Amino acid sequence: MTNRLKSMDRSDSEGGWHSPYYAYRLLLLVYVITIYTILYTPLVMIAVLSFNTSEITGFPIKGFSLIWYKAVVSDPALLASFINSLGVATLAATISTTLALLLCLGFRHSFRGKEAVFNLILVPIIIPGIIGGIALLIFFGYLGIRSSLYTTVLAAHVNWALPFAFLTLYPRLHGFDKTLEEAAMDLGASSWQIFSRIVLPIVRPGIIATFLFSFTLSFDEFIRTIFLTGFDRTVPIQLWSMIVDEISPELPAMAVIIILVSAASALVGFAFSARATRRAGQGAPE
Repeated sequence: MTNRLKSMDRSDSEGGWHSPYYAYRLLLLVYVITIYTILYTPLVMIAVLSFNTSEITGFPIKGFSLIWYKAVVSDPALLASFINSLGVATLAATISTTLALLLCLGFRHSFRGKEAVFNLILVPIIIPGIIGGIALLIFFGYLGIRSSLYTTVLAAHVNWALPFAFLTLYPRLHGFDKTLEEAAMDLGASSWQIFSRIVLPIVRPGIIATFLFSFTLSFDEFIRTIFLTGFDRTVPIQLWSMIVDEISPELPAMAVIIILVSAASALVGFAFSARATRRAGQGAPE
């Protein structure tokens, strides 16, 4: 019976394009091409349009030049928005990563209501951005806090990035080998020495990855920011204003720069995340 099944599989794979084997592979190929076309064609189109010398954003291509990249670099409003986004994203990522680390350390111990607290941390993920933005706007308005980058916007970005930072760090510390800490404790090490010399070196790549992911989330955040920003603009808000007023020819170039910053942060974050996984598996610092 086994030999007959093997012969049937061999006949299917050798039966030409009419066999189920080749039909399945063809269908899978079409599916993959379709998915990648949908995902990456808009990005390729934006990249091509960013080099178009035409003052009208769109086709046909009149020529290729770096003129719009030079315009972005020399535009004070765009540069100011870029610096604003970098500043807010760096602070939001730092605060989110620190809070996530403290929460993960706390969740290594048992306490009453642990499951409820865990679920509450993840609530901002399931709340629509527009609802979250309106709720924060009403909340800060009730407190009398004026909208600005480093008050209301920063708080909104931390609120958005913290659950993702927590979910990124939690598996690293949840699967941590506690026997290493117990051995250090038996040798007389203090709690701070155990954390700084054993726990921190092992989870450091995961912390860096969490910071980079949180940075990307904050840098690209638009919906909550538009409700809470004051006179200063971040990059997404600046791009939105460029689209509303008129489709500026610098828009594709600025979009490409944002994509590169976000992609670079994500790739480095994935690299550190993979390194953290390897370290956690080894159970000791490299």
